[in-house]
Amino acid sequence: MSLPKPYRKGLTPSSSSLHPHCLAQDRLHCWKPIKEPAEDGAHPELSDLELERILDMMNFTWAPRTCETYGAGLLVFHVFCDQRIPPVPEVLRGPASEQLLLNFLSSCASAYSGTALKNYFYGVQAWHTLHGLPWNMDDTRMSAALTAVARLAPPTSKRAKRKPFTPAIISKIREHLDLSDPLDATVFACLTTTFWSGSRLGEFTVPSIRGFDPNRHVKRSNTSVVMESGELRLPVTTFRLPWTKCAPNGEDVHWAPQSGNPDPAAALENHLSINNPGPDEALFAWRHPRGLRPLSRSEFMKRINAAAAATGLEPLQGHGIRIGSVLEYLLRGLPFEVVRTMGWWSSDAFVLYLRKHATILAPYIQSTLILEPFTRIAMLPVR
Repeated sequence: MSLPKPYRKGLTPSSSSLHPHCLAQDRLHCWKPIKEPAEDGAHPELSDLELERILDMMNFTWAPRTCETYGAGLLVFHVFCDQRIPPVPEVLRGPASEQLLLNFLSSCASAYSGTALKNYFYGVQAWHTLHGLPWNMDDTRMSAALTAVARLAPPTSKRAKRKPFTPAIISKIREHLDLSDPLDATVFACLTTTFWSGSRLGEFTVPSIRGFDPNRHVKRSNTSVVMESGELRLPVTTFRLPWTKCAPNGEDVHWAPQSGNPDPAAALENHLSINNPGPDEALFAWRHPRGLRPLSRSEFMKRINAAAAATGLEPLQGHGIRIGSVLEYLLRGLPFEVVRTMGWWSSDAFVLYLRKHATILAPYIQSTLILEPFTRIAMLPVR
């Protein structure tokens, strides 16, 4: 049984007392399983207040965006259970059996992307974890199932390749922005800062105009300019990110002034002179007629793609900024380890980009090593 299209968005499953209407990011917490009563001699029952306190603590295990994605998966899982004939009883949904999860994945195969189903699967697992339900799955068998559904994914579900931003593209976008306009000044400053610091777009924008959190998002006071020690005394601008997906306690990212239109120093100075956010306000906030607004990701991409369209470019994606940053610095000859450290990559994932960009590898694979003598320090160590 495959889920019909109307159930892929927006439906709430039955049993509303267990599945109350709420935001997707709150479903892991708010949607309750039916738990068997404790046996005699087991641990004493906890009060509702104690249980809620535990749930509140455990809910911080996942980032808000992850909770939202997992919540979407939890919805699809429960709708699938409701659609079965007969419906799957609530008590059998948590803890779920391996057979039920395999049936769920097979019913969704060929209708969803492999990435979506993987996230849905882990959403059900997170729901079990959060509510203290056993998760009795064979890892090898479930991994094989996730591989299979990825191969069965329809071609239309696969994302288009993300075109990397380049300094040339940024310069073209600059030509179609009015840097005297508060929004455009903010957008361009955010673009150049994100690109030259090798950051994720979500680290300098907010999910919505009401979504600014000073404990999670960059404030103006998180910015500092220092002259690095040494004979050259080179200027470096540092941004303290209070929270990131890979570093909940925060991390620092940096950029240095660049020549030409993509210069982040000039863009940031222009933005601050026009919008002038306060020390505890979002760094990239702009002066809307109704007041200062933090720059949202959607508003950023809307302006970027409007400018890109004016130059004849195809629509761009936010992650292309980070990809383009990696490629730009590698093309300049920066050692791979330096680029990885600069962008706070927790793994060698960024090396995957090299397989698709022969330009970067070309100097290293000639019959004569044209980059000698620094090839030895630029290349990653062989493992």
